[in-house]
Amino acid sequence: MEENLFRSIPRVDELLGRDELKVSALPPVLLRESVREELDALRDEVRGGLSALPETGILCARILARAEEKQLPTLRSVINATGVTLHTNLGRACLSERAANAAAEAARDYSTLEYDVENGCRGSRYQHVEALLCRLTGAEAAMAVNNNAAAVLLILSALAGGGEVIASRGELVEIGGSFRIPEIVTQCGCTLCEVGATNKTHRRDYEAAIGEQTRALLKVHTSNYRIVGFTESVPREELAEIAHGHGLPLIEDLGSGAIVDLEPFGIRGEPTVQRSLHAGVDVASFSGDKLLGGPQAGLIVGRREYIERIKKHPLARALRLDKMTLAALHATLSAYLDAEIAVREIPTLAMLSASEDKLHAKALRLQKLLADTGVSSQLVRTGDAVGGGSAPAQELTGWAVALEPGRLSVDELEEKLRLRAKPIVARIHRRQYLLCVRTIREEDFAEIAAAAAEAIR
Repeated sequence: MEENLFRSIPRVDELLGRDELKVSALPPVLLRESVREELDALRDEVRGGLSALPETGILCARILARAEEKQLPTLRSVINATGVTLHTNLGRACLSERAANAAAEAARDYSTLEYDVENGCRGSRYQHVEALLCRLTGAEAAMAVNNNAAAVLLILSALAGGGEVIASRGELVEIGGSFRIPEIVTQCGCTLCEVGATNKTHRRDYEAAIGEQTRALLKVHTSNYRIVGFTESVPREELAEIAHGHGLPLIEDLGSGAIVDLEPFGIRGEPTVQRSLHAGVDVASFSGDKLLGGPQAGLIVGRREYIERIKKHPLARALRLDKMTLAALHATLSAYLDAEIAVREIPTLAMLSASEDKLHAKALRLQKLLADTGVSSQLVRTGDAVGGGSAPAQELTGWAVALEPGRLSVDELEEKLRLRAKPIVARIHRRQYLLCVRTIREEDFAEIAAAAAEAIR
């Protein structure tokens, strides 16, 4: 019986000659690969006891589905229904329409990336965002590289390479991907001098550690965790006084990089870049794709004498930004020239500033669409995280739509919606499947409702 089934399995060319596959617009190489894989899978099924081969039409449908799956890019759009605004796994900040359009235009056309139109000669790519960064933060000079870890690497290499950097033990953080501040300091050719204890560092600890090899004092904003209880740290103003008294620069890694006060949104403990510089920090760095709400970038601002040294370091070229990112960053920063426009246009700020009442009304609209497709649900109040290593241990009050999974388990529903061509990534909490509306675009509501109805039926 098994031998007869094996003989009846269609040949590769026979299947490729079928009309169902011949009219497909899929690349021939993917179709051929998919035919071979489907036939291999069919042979395994026969060995496993399959009693009858599927009809050829069904086999062709499986091949087409396999080929279509192969053609899907691994990097593609998702619907973020987790309520986490800066979800690192989902790409952190979404760009504003203005920024996305600017990036697309820079990608399509030739540009003034390194061309000085006024003088008809070579220009600098730093000029495209430097003036805006200085205007917004009060810095004397500025530049941008490809992420904040790169910014810290470049700053320390340029200003402290071959010397010693002093930092508090309570600020030696681990950032994403298991990279740690001590490792970055070592990679820069610096010696790290740890001072204080994990929970307490005093002024006298820094003063006692300064020696002939000291090149800088480093402060790191603990943006992805908090130490609470019996704690103490040295304020920036005092650190600046210590550093400047010894002719040293004070460097701060701000991480999250807020340039507007987030207290009105209910987010506490996030220092603005302006406050850092005003306190006497000589060079500060921060991320572009976190609280700023722009593209991935590492922004460096501070005193001109230090920024010029950093720009001239050999690593600067290796870590520089491309034209699309610069265009998107410029558009993002431009929105901050008017705070009201920034909150309205930049998705990150719009999501973080959304009121509880607004989110409740949004959840009601999604619930109605779901009901129209026959999907039952209930509204649930949630605690939404900021994400992206920002504002740890703080939650924003939000609202979610909890789907009734019908015949499915919650895990089965989650899997079905996650494995779509455009995945829906939601939150499971207390055995409920939650669509948290803070991070869902209203234009995706109809797609969510249709997908949920299809999955639950």
